[in-house]
Amino acid sequence: MSGYAPDEKLRFDQLVKLRREPVLPAKPPGAIAKFWSGFLEPKSLWRIYTYKAYRGGVFTLTRLLIPVWLVHYYVKYHVTQRPYGIVELKPKLFPGDTIMETGEVVPPLPETHGHH
Repeated sequence: MSGYAPDEKLRFDQLVKLRREPVLPAKPPGAIAKFWSGFLEPKSLWRIYTYKAYRGGVFTLTRLLIPVWLVHYYVKYHVTQRPYGIVELKPKLFPGDTIMETGEVVPPLPETHGHH
């Protein structure tokens, strides 16, 4: 026996017809759909320039700004040779004390007569 029996062939044809989608005329896209289809089209000028700007920003941040900031931080806080260049809290100065950076002596306060 070769092929389908008549009832099998009829059933198969009916299933094939049911599986097909109805052919309807395509609706024209709306204004928003037209905008996005053109906006996101591959190789469009907008996408090319956006990609170039993104890559330039990533390069600037990762290859220039962050390394420069790290070098600046290291030099400022770990390599500087100036004594007292970075002081968390400066000591209080009183009349007669010597300023260590300049070697000056703090002059005494002028005496004032009167009310406080």
